[in-house]
Amino acid sequence: MTDETGGPERAPLARFLHLLVAVLALGGFAIELFTAVVGGPGVAPTHAERLVRLFSYFTIQSNLLIGGVSLALALDPRRDGPLFRVLRLDALLCITLTGIVYNTVLRGLVTLTPSGAVANTMLHDLAPLFAVVVWVWAGPRPRVTARTVWWSTVYPIAWLVYTFVRGAATGWYPYPFLDVTELGYAGALTGAAVVAVVFLTLAWAVRWADGRLPDTDRSVPRR
Repeated sequence: MTDETGGPERAPLARFLHLLVAVLALGGFAIELFTAVVGGPGVAPTHAERLVRLFSYFTIQSNLLIGGVSLALALDPRRDGPLFRVLRLDALLCITLTGIVYNTVLRGLVTLTPSGAVANTMLHDLAPLFAVVVWVWAGPRPRVTARTVWWSTVYPIAWLVYTFVRGAATGWYPYPFLDVTELGYAGALTGAAVVAVVFLTLAWAVRWADGRLPDTDRSVPRR
């Protein structure tokens, strides 16, 4: 049976699509984590430092965020709540930003192993692409208010502060456009500002689209 808005049969497909995003994001992370665990310190001074660096990458954090949120939506495509709205928006924005920055600035800078190439494709290409496509099709919507947009900036600001503080202490920065050692603070802060502008542009674009795309809550029943 279906209703006039699209019908409850959308629910199984919505759950499957959210699960697919989770598998891509968390699967790519799992490959990277396994490589870091069994591969020793690599270019880092210690094995522990290699693991800390892994979790310090925006790519890894954004994939963990979209993976966790997508798993929650696979269980209930209409999941809601003030905190979850911020997490969902952050997950969508951060994974989209990951795909954009990697494919415009970072692609080709590092030689990859075969397993690294698989993980790289999952983390930087497939997870961002499917996250956006699934949000457009399955939402959930409406969810994004101006308040949600502003709260969504807390995480990336915190990440930037952490990155610069830790970089000052260790001399390691996860991305060349934030590397104070090479660019100086003026150049690194300029790079951060450009990324911030892209993030806010995406956030308000999602806010605009959220009010104009179909209301998914009416076509996907609660469990």
